[in-house]
Amino acid sequence: MDKLGWLVLVLAVSFVVLAIRVGFIQSVEGPYYKKISQQRTIKTDTVFANRGNIYATGGDLLATTMSKYTVRLDMVTIENDVFEKNINALSDSLSGLFGKSSSHYRNYLRTAKRRKNRYLLLARDLGYIDYAKLKTFPILKLGQYRGGLITEQRNVRARPLGEMGVRTVGYSDYRGNVGVEGAYINYLREQHGWRKKQKIAKGQWKPINDQNEQEPQDGSDVITTIDVNIQDVAHYALLEQLENFEADHGCVVVMETQTGEIRAIVNLGKSEYGGYYEKRNYALYEAQEPGSTFKLASLLVGLEDKKIDTGNVIDTEKGVIKVYGRSIIDSHRGGYGKISLARAIEVSSNVGIAKMVMNSYGDNPQQFVDGVHELGFGARIGVPIKGEGKPYIPDPKYVKKGDPNSWSGLSLPWMAWGYGIKVTALQLLTFYNAIGNDGVMVKPRFIKELRNQGEVEKVFETEVIKERIASKDNVRKLQTILENVVKRGTGEALYSPRFSMAGKTGTCQTEYWTGNTQYVSSFAGFFPAKNPKYSCIVVVNKPNKRKGYYGATVAAPVFKAIAQKIYASDLQEKNVILTEDTTLTTLEKKYDRYQKNNTSEESKMPNVKGMPLMDAVSVLENKGLRVAVLGDDAEVRKQSIHVGVSIKKGQQVVLN
Repeated sequence: MDKLGWLVLVLAVSFVVLAIRVGFIQSVEGPYYKKISQQRTIKTDTVFANRGNIYATGGDLLATTMSKYTVRLDMVTIENDVFEKNINALSDSLSGLFGKSSSHYRNYLRTAKRRKNRYLLLARDLGYIDYAKLKTFPILKLGQYRGGLITEQRNVRARPLGEMGVRTVGYSDYRGNVGVEGAYINYLREQHGWRKKQKIAKGQWKPINDQNEQEPQDGSDVITTIDVNIQDVAHYALLEQLENFEADHGCVVVMETQTGEIRAIVNLGKSEYGGYYEKRNYALYEAQEPGSTFKLASLLVGLEDKKIDTGNVIDTEKGVIKVYGRSIIDSHRGGYGKISLARAIEVSSNVGIAKMVMNSYGDNPQQFVDGVHELGFGARIGVPIKGEGKPYIPDPKYVKKGDPNSWSGLSLPWMAWGYGIKVTALQLLTFYNAIGNDGVMVKPRFIKELRNQGEVEKVFETEVIKERIASKDNVRKLQTILENVVKRGTGEALYSPRFSMAGKTGTCQTEYWTGNTQYVSSFAGFFPAKNPKYSCIVVVNKPNKRKGYYGATVAAPVFKAIAQKIYASDLQEKNVILTEDTTLTTLEKKYDRYQKNNTSEESKMPNVKGMPLMDAVSVLENKGLRVAVLGDDAEVRKQSIHVGVSIKKGQQVVLN
């Protein structure tokens, strides 16, 4: 066979082998290679949804999901002539936005260009407004393929009102489930969607279908019971008093009497640098000895068991009695002599209340302890927010030598005036609220309703824990006593002829076993004294003893300031002017300015829906608001603060 024949034969065999191989690939390996091709040219892209928002009762936004942008540069993509022509202008623009010098950015960019850096960090966690400005800068406005612009977007949880009530608003992330957000995360949680995209020229991806394969679903919005105006007043009233008395930490809770809705909850602790911030949810978790605020419960147990009456006379002797070698001492030197039990509460006589309980229950302490449990003490309330402190009430049935929790001869008299037991501020407030609510004990409530796409999804109704904690007659006796505490008792410094309040002071020693006794100052009550609308508790831990530590001095003025401002706000709506002096002068001046600003049309939220985004931003920033933006639309579709709502300088508004 000549050479041509061999060539034909080789080509024929090669063709047959090639045909067999192609057939094999198509029939056997085809699906495998098709899958690889699809993996390289088709991808499933996530369509992100937003977690639900958390709102205050008036519509103010407490927590929302916002976009943050990290911007980098591919210095290799930027052509040399474009870079040299625009580097000075870009450096000047970056300097104007971020504050560092133009020379700093010129050196930074030139070094990166020389090293051929393909992932140069330019800015991290920018808000939408700054990100939009950045994209208009020289070089960057050329985009990804000529300007080397690389953008990474991520969603973060933001709080437009800053640190206000942050421990109660809470979070749900790697740190755990905290506050309202943690408790209601199953309602707030979003469901991301997805759609398929195909790779086209120049590395671009386009959707294969017009519709998402799975639509994203935003989480439901949670409407809380928090009133931002009351929260603001409570925050600054407590903050000023903590600073004045150099206290370690403190809390305030304001609750609507009939519904149990929490209007304000403030928890402030001292930082290592001396300032105060929302450190922990003290009102919810910190169970501690309540001191004299518990005396009201001791009196009510005796009244309900018909062992005593408020008019019974008790001999406080000279203000000191010995019980098993330990002294019970009244704060008033020399005692109060013979006084009624009602008066013993008014002046907060430790001796009087301890003797009353010992005389009535000395032979049957279990009856007293059972009566305390009947008033709701000894068990958690069961609020949905995690971390509620466990209360403690001693039990005569538990006796164990060497155990500090064991029942002893001191347990009964010490319980009478609030020692040897533990309750949280919220648990104690629930009891005082029941007294103000004519004996009906309602559960503290943080949530009003859930909404999805503006539609009400679920309404949370008032939950009654106990239809009646005591007889109407006994409850009314206690209401009168608490009113007299303010009129002529330990809380008389709070008294005002212009508005009425009722409550009980508390001063409790703590850490006395260390040799360096500290104090917990408190005040719990309600206002107005007749048909109260709100109940409130104030607790201040470890004030500077040299400056003061009695509940009437440290905690009660905070209660008064809150009550006064709520009165003023209510009356302002009725065009009634109320003036009243208060010891919290800083709060007075601040809140007077706040009220003055709220009477001006300039302090009302305008309607910016439908406006071009940049115009809306300009209008709102001129009113002193901080503006955050969600989405990439050029027109405002939604605003987080409703039209006509009072606004304050520095407040944040979110535009969708």
